[in-house]
Amino acid sequence: MNTIDELLEKIQIGEDSSLELKNLIYKGEKVNNPHRDRMADEMAAMANTNSGIFVLGIDDTTRGIVGIPFEKLNPVTRWIEGICNDLIKPKLFCLINQIPITNGEINQFIIRIDIPKSLFVHLSPGGYFHRIGGSTQQLDTYLLDRLLQQRSHTGIMHFDQQLVANTDKHCLDKDLWIKFKSNTSIDEDETFLLKLKLIVKDEGGNLYPSVSGVLMASKEPHDYIPNAYIQAVAYRARQRNAAYQLDAEDIQGPLDSQVKQAYQFVKKNMRVYGMKNPARVDIPQYDMQAVFEALVNAVVHRDYSIHGSKIRLHMFCDRFELFSPGGLPNTISVDTLEMRQITRNELLASLISRCRLPSELIQSNRNYLIDKRGEGVPIILANSKKLSKKTPKYQLIDESELLLTIYAAEPPSIED
Repeated sequence: MNTIDELLEKIQIGEDSSLELKNLIYKGEKVNNPHRDRMADEMAAMANTNSGIFVLGIDDTTRGIVGIPFEKLNPVTRWIEGICNDLIKPKLFCLINQIPITNGEINQFIIRIDIPKSLFVHLSPGGYFHRIGGSTQQLDTYLLDRLLQQRSHTGIMHFDQQLVANTDKHCLDKDLWIKFKSNTSIDEDETFLLKLKLIVKDEGGNLYPSVSGVLMASKEPHDYIPNAYIQAVAYRARQRNAAYQLDAEDIQGPLDSQVKQAYQFVKKNMRVYGMKNPARVDIPQYDMQAVFEALVNAVVHRDYSIHGSKIRLHMFCDRFELFSPGGLPNTISVDTLEMRQITRNELLASLISRCRLPSELIQSNRNYLIDKRGEGVPIILANSKKLSKKTPKYQLIDESELLLTIYAAEPPSIED
């Protein structure tokens, strides 16, 4: 169901194991019906059973389009994101699309939620559920044990290898993925993409881009994985205040391009002081190799399954802050970051390690964005402290976001 017409035809047939129709009832600005807990149970049941679609704004009895008021589209989207993040464990990844429907001269809106079959067994407020036909039913102990056993080995398959529903392999741009193909490779394109896991097969043998495929080889990854971009803001003060904003940019595109753009944003907006010693010496606010390593770490290690959370790069007159969604994996802590090396997104890290380091960025003895030797955090700490005399600080916020603060170098004194 890749087109609106195909979706509307399916709606007319009615609900089944892969389609759920919902009409929303509001109380003020909030969705009053269905209840959040019940919606969470039904979404988790779909993920526990098979890939499927929820369509909001449809009367499930008449199958007619009721629609969602335009001004409620964003609140409803946030309502869905909250359910996926807060009520379903582990968090549920899905794609949410706001779709306009033209009916004569009337424009109506519906919301389509694509839920892929999960690698995990999800717990929702009512317990563990699965889907039988068009109904949601609780898993009995025997079926739950079987399902847990079937998926117990999926821990070796990371989220970055999961397929992205509501896409097809054609969303990947050859100009972007060809850099991963060597001159000696004789594989035809589809075989190569499968080997590299840029595309993967579902249970029916259909081909879809993987999460890593979308992030590295589609022109607009955020069209398919919401918030897969960097929000960059520069302020001339010490606090977040729009009145003191100097520059702002939503940095989009493939991840290797995001690193390059974010690097240039920092370089453009930081101060560079000058002193004579005896010739002029430039003193930047930040060590740009440290900034580069921080940006690469952020795009490689962030948790892309978290809805409504993006990488945030905020520059102030005295510091640089980089927020990366996701807690620290496994047993790693902020105190052991410098000594430990654990990768949340192994496929993504492998792909970025094949991306050449642009010559206009940092001068380095390596040729690629990642060297895979675990030197990033030590470089960030050592280089930044040498320049500013202050050690950068890592903080874990609510176990769901990692904040790196790099302090700016002070301007030279008059004596200097």
